[in-house]
Amino acid sequence: QVQLVESGGGSVQAGGSLRLSCAAYGFSYSSNCMGWFRQAPGKEREGVAAIYAGGGSPYYADSVKGRFTISRDNAKNTMYLQMNSLKPEDTAMYYCAADPSACLDSWTTWQTYKYRGQGTQVTVSS
Repeated sequence: QVQLVESGGGSVQAGGSLRLSCAAYGFSYSSNCMGWFRQAPGKEREGVAAIYAGGGSPYYADSVKGRFTISRDNAKNTMYLQMNSLKPEDTAMYYCAADPSACLDSWTTWQTYKYRGQGTQVTVSS
């Protein structure tokens, strides 16, 4: 059964850090582009970061560049999002997604991804 399971969310004060994890099951994880998305209440879901199957040349949204780092461990079928210098505007539900070719095309488009997780909540207080 195909599953993407996010974990690591929580509540943190502004300036703090969190590391999100996304564990993949039931498909060829190491052959897929992986992405992180987020959606705040009343806002559209937005692409945060994406990483190629081999781990090179990640993409980042301008709003998180220099603060967030995406990485993956293909031996563990797991992707990570290290989030530093968190701001209240980073508060959202964070989702991971996988697709064989999203990194080559529309990495910021949620509908592009073949597999999608259920999300983990991140809350940043001021």
